[in-house]
Amino acid sequence: MTYRSFGFAVLVCAIHFTAAAANDAAPEPKVPATTFRLPTVDGKVVELTDGPAGLTVVCFLGSECPLARLYGPGLNKLAAEFESQGVRFVGINSNIQDSTEDVREYTKQYAITFPMAKDYENKIADQYHAKRTPEVFVVDEQLAIRYRGRIDDQYLPGRARTKPAREDLKIAIEELLSGKPVTMAVTEPNGCIIGREKKGEVTTDLTFTKDIARILNQHCVECHRPGEIGPFSLTDYDEVIGWADMMLETIDDGRMPPWHANPQHGEFSNTRHMPDADKQAFTDWVEGGMPYGDVKDLPELPKFADGWLMPDTPDAVVEMRDHPYTVPAEGTVEYQYFVVDPGFEEDKWVTGSQVIPGNRGVVHHCIVFIRPPDGSDFRGVGWLSAYVPGQRFTMLPPHRGRKIPAGSKLVFQMHYTPNGSEQEDLTKIGLLFGEEQDITHEVLTLVGIDQEFEIPPHAADYPVDGRVKRLPKQGELLAIVPHMHLRGKSFRLFGKHETDREVLLDVPQYDFNWQHVYELAEPMPLSSVKALEFTVKFDNSKANLANPDPTQFVSWGDQTWEEMAVAFFEVAIPRGKKDEWKRDKKPVDPQVRENEIQEFVATFLKNFDKDGDGEVAWLEAPLGFRRFGFRNIDKDKDRRLTKSEVEEAARQKNRF
Repeated sequence: MTYRSFGFAVLVCAIHFTAAAANDAAPEPKVPATTFRLPTVDGKVVELTDGPAGLTVVCFLGSECPLARLYGPGLNKLAAEFESQGVRFVGINSNIQDSTEDVREYTKQYAITFPMAKDYENKIADQYHAKRTPEVFVVDEQLAIRYRGRIDDQYLPGRARTKPAREDLKIAIEELLSGKPVTMAVTEPNGCIIGREKKGEVTTDLTFTKDIARILNQHCVECHRPGEIGPFSLTDYDEVIGWADMMLETIDDGRMPPWHANPQHGEFSNTRHMPDADKQAFTDWVEGGMPYGDVKDLPELPKFADGWLMPDTPDAVVEMRDHPYTVPAEGTVEYQYFVVDPGFEEDKWVTGSQVIPGNRGVVHHCIVFIRPPDGSDFRGVGWLSAYVPGQRFTMLPPHRGRKIPAGSKLVFQMHYTPNGSEQEDLTKIGLLFGEEQDITHEVLTLVGIDQEFEIPPHAADYPVDGRVKRLPKQGELLAIVPHMHLRGKSFRLFGKHETDREVLLDVPQYDFNWQHVYELAEPMPLSSVKALEFTVKFDNSKANLANPDPTQFVSWGDQTWEEMAVAFFEVAIPRGKKDEWKRDKKPVDPQVRENEIQEFVATFLKNFDKDGDGEVAWLEAPLGFRRFGFRNIDKDKDRRLTKSEVEEAARQKNRF
């Protein structure tokens, strides 16, 4: 069983996922169901009356809830599967923030085949004691509720299995149709809290227009506005009051605003932090009846360029190619590279950039490189910009810029993760340019990496170390970007000095869905830093709910079920010093180099030579290494790596 990351990382920002807390031997509730008669979005009526023929599955759904969107197609399949056995499905939307048109659009977008009704004033949700969307109830012929809760366990906190381990709803229907008692009759639904109408006296002087809109503009609207990655907008009062309980939950448990750095180490200019006073004001407003206030007090919305997080419209927009790329429904898609000529006839200095995926549901990440006209390797210091889940737009500090030499091409490295249906993607990058005379420092991206690791099965706290040994002494550190996959647990970065080292960044709870760029509040001079060293830790145990398979050895690989131990560092160098720094590489003592090579070979054989015969056979090597390195080292193609082949590969790689 494997997991993939949600294509849109912001899913976790709006949803509180409760782990399924059902007892394996939970008794059947057999609670009487309420009858109803509701208008559907296609102008008809759907009803549940006394003595229905067969089973009825009542599904509470929300138009903007990410889980309700994910489960829509699956509910269609279940409805079609059981239709011939007299089982009918009924969808109900009880959210105050969802209009009839919203429900109609949801029905159309996800091709819902069963009736979708609007529950005005959430009366039916109250009578069923429904809490979240999606939440399902199976009602029998005697109007007894025989099952209530989740659809299945596929979606967990911020992660998703490729398929569920237990299909609770389907199992309950099958057991009831066969006359058996329901094995697990009550489960805890995972999803969005239903937005209910609030009735009662207003007990607060706080208002939306005077107090709450300011808080939302400052902390939420960047993502939660029309056309952005937030699954719903928080610019309108009607939306806010519908999502208020959900927002309180995510603020209280620390999910929102998303930020993962330990405040005891380092200061960062882009920290997402909601002050306690703002949290309390929002809580008091919700509990006090959520009054609107006087429209004259309503603050202006923050200004964003249309469709971008940038403050200004991009000076240039470059698409990865002239037509979309088709992502298959299933399988593994190797990295795709698209080369495009932006047509720059003069040098450009980039001061801000943003990559926007054309389809967040399948774009795992995108890196855009600069390939200079001389054809030199673009994957070294040719980094331009990137998109990963949870990353926000950043501007470089004043007088800093990335240089795109005239005549360069841009290379889009695309990593796609199929999501069950064929999709199309056309990713693009927007660029802001600075004036050449204003740029004093050129920005580069340095990479610290360890690819020679193997995480043992069931290891809950497995460390891997990496470092950047050679730093530009005249340079300065601007930002830090850790990167791991689903088993990533924590990250800690150290600046090594002559006699000690200091913690520059501590991420005690790394989250694959929120891969932040940690921007230093002030550029840090590198003149006294001997090396940047980091330790990442991986959780390959079953306690890690996102773990694809705790029984497997895990090594380096591009796919999310494999792992990476990488850190990217944004570094600024005074203009004209880059080539000088690149040439300033001290010669390595031959004996030191030989010792390092032999140490590497010994470690390699220790990790991978399972039978101790002094060679690494094809089946002894981890899957990721077989795909990305084995064949290059196996010169005689006998599917065995000898000590001499590994030594030769280490020398040619010039890794030391």
